[in-house]
Amino acid sequence: MNFALARDQYKKADLAGFNEIEDPHELIAITLRELIKAMQFLDVVGTETTELRSRNLTRCFTAVYILQTSLDFKSGGMIAENLYVVYEFCRRHLTLTFNRDSSADLKHCVVMLEDIVDAWNKIK
Repeated sequence: MNFALARDQYKKADLAGFNEIEDPHELIAITLRELIKAMQFLDVVGTETTELRSRNLTRCFTAVYILQTSLDFKSGGMIAENLYVVYEFCRRHLTLTFNRDSSADLKHCVVMLEDIVDAWNKIK
């Protein structure tokens, strides 16, 4: 995992307002939680054009980027590959949301991400 890159992206996006996160496990946990929260917001807001909508879309795309670039395919094998597929699925549905496409399914993304959060919390 490229922890330094992920932490730098996290700081730039100010996902949760924390200045420093030293624990890579905690960085991923917070990123997942913030992604879920921002997706839930977007699902409620719908297609309204607001600054909050734009900010939450940016947070979502940044969080997905952090999660994807944090994967270690060499050590993680199939788990890393499967997580990448889930994150890519979420990224595609965020793109649909950005384009105001009614086929976007952020609820499905949130359910999958909540399962990942549960599993992630158990391995700490």
